[in-house]
Amino acid sequence: MKMWIETNQLMLKKIGLAIYDMFAVVISSLLALLLRFEGKYNEIPQEYIDRSLQYISIVIVVTLVIFYVLRLYGSLWTYAGATELMNIVIASILSAGIQMWVIVLMDMRMPRSYYVFYAMCLFVMVTCSRYSYRALRTVIKRRKDNESRTNVLVMGAGGAGNMLVREIANSGHVNKRVVCIVDDAKAKQGSYLHGVKIMGTRDDIPRLVKKYHVDEIMLALPSAPAREIKKILDICKETGCELKRLPGIYQLVNGEVGISKLKEVEVNDLLGREPVEVNLSSILDYVAGKTILVTGGGGSIGSEICRQVAEHNPKRLVIVDIYENTTYDIQNELKNKFPYLDLVVLIASVRNTKRMDMIFEKYRPDIVYHAAAHKHVPLMEDSPNEAVKNNVLGTWKVVQAADRWKTKRFVMISTDKAVNPTNIMGATKRICEMIVQTYNNRSETEFVSVRFGNVLGSNGSVIPLFKKQIAQGGPVTVTHPDIIRYFMTIPEAVSLVLQAGVYARGGEIFVLDMGEPVKIVDLARNLILLSGHKPDEDIPIVFTGLRPGEKLYEEMLMEEEGLKDTDNKLIHIGMPIKMDEDRFLMQLENLADYVVEEPADIRKWVQDIVPTYHPKLGGKR
Repeated sequence: MKMWIETNQLMLKKIGLAIYDMFAVVISSLLALLLRFEGKYNEIPQEYIDRSLQYISIVIVVTLVIFYVLRLYGSLWTYAGATELMNIVIASILSAGIQMWVIVLMDMRMPRSYYVFYAMCLFVMVTCSRYSYRALRTVIKRRKDNESRTNVLVMGAGGAGNMLVREIANSGHVNKRVVCIVDDAKAKQGSYLHGVKIMGTRDDIPRLVKKYHVDEIMLALPSAPAREIKKILDICKETGCELKRLPGIYQLVNGEVGISKLKEVEVNDLLGREPVEVNLSSILDYVAGKTILVTGGGGSIGSEICRQVAEHNPKRLVIVDIYENTTYDIQNELKNKFPYLDLVVLIASVRNTKRMDMIFEKYRPDIVYHAAAHKHVPLMEDSPNEAVKNNVLGTWKVVQAADRWKTKRFVMISTDKAVNPTNIMGATKRICEMIVQTYNNRSETEFVSVRFGNVLGSNGSVIPLFKKQIAQGGPVTVTHPDIIRYFMTIPEAVSLVLQAGVYARGGEIFVLDMGEPVKIVDLARNLILLSGHKPDEDIPIVFTGLRPGEKLYEEMLMEEEGLKDTDNKLIHIGMPIKMDEDRFLMQLENLADYVVEEPADIRKWVQDIVPTYHPKLGGKR
């Protein structure tokens, strides 16, 4: 029996409401007469009572139909708002109109005010039935609020803040209570939002946090510019409260996220700049209708290249990667999001000459984005031969295949670590740039390199490591108190890579403007604060010393390269350095033959090719 009730709970609720509404129509008819005669029942003529009840069955049936049409039995009354209330008003007026029409049609008379009082009484009774459950829940929830709940301060009393406060107030699944709201608009000060007072501006946040014992601050400012968000976060992070942000309101409308699914505040919110914008139409013209091949397509950068290329209507997208797990993930993602995309996913090593040649021969790519590489500096310091095999020889084999099969354009993803490298990874990427430069002068294919710094959230980057360390209670490890890096989000970096490909004419090294450098220790402190902890008190920061091959800072250009601007002020062109290409190709041949012998001194051979490479155990050049 209990299971049957649970299964048919919705139907039983509708039946219960319908039965209640039948009685509401009858009682409203009698109450209307009682109000008309000022509450004196004995003064009501019996004929009026008889007329009001004579055709009440017809009025009941028609009223129930009206209620059904206006969805008074189908609405979710727990979250009812102005629309549902207006439907009750319309339904009550229509019911009164129907009753008046029936009585007039039967050539009977009733006091004119009777119909007005009837509509009012019916409205009150129906509203009480629909909103009483919600009111009861609110009372119970407020009583529970005195128990252990998370105290929340909401920043922003606009539309997003309204939705957020209402959801927390109504939801039985959110163990939080909003104790105060702040908003910078002076006109809103002292007002109430769903019973919660707006008590000040952003400058009052520290005071209110202490006064109301706030545990969590929620930012309901989805459309605020990045600079404003940074200013607010700079105030909030010192309170020790956990911080969360409401997603963009368009995401709520599109159903991409629920309003209760707040996102954690990210460190890139504290970078204080607007997202990088590119000319999407130029990228569309560039890749639309073409076959695009992405090596390393399962990696952080490669997978984002695939996503953005897929959005611009390529003729075919070919993904090549040696690591099957992440490649499988991006394959499924693209199949779901772009069902009509001609997608080819291949597991292959860029070090395999014959395999690369067969892929290029079969698919004849118009544009190649070469993102396959070993990139972890400390790991490559321990395995330098693998860095040479994968980065140098892998790039060389893909470049040769692109040249042989007349690829129109080849874009290689490089790094700022290729400039005056102190580690083997950076040195191998510099050789890759030299390969690209050499073949550009000898091939019909336009070969270019795109050089940028660190990307937030990429595999192996510092942010995921910090988050994991904080979740484990610390310590957070930073190599040196003065170490700085340039940062950009993965989508930003990739969109600039795509646009750099549009500008390419062959031989250039494109350098992305990464903004102002950021101290890694500041990122660590900010992330600890944003997680609701205090640096060096709750979560210690430990300095471990520079790792082998690591610099205090990275450079984007060598002195000889110079710099030219493009139409996009965030993309610059470093001109190729003149080199003896014949000698370089001979050195490359010798390196390829030597590295497979697994020598212990490969760094010396690399240094002969890259004179600016100075292997170090770490530190500033």
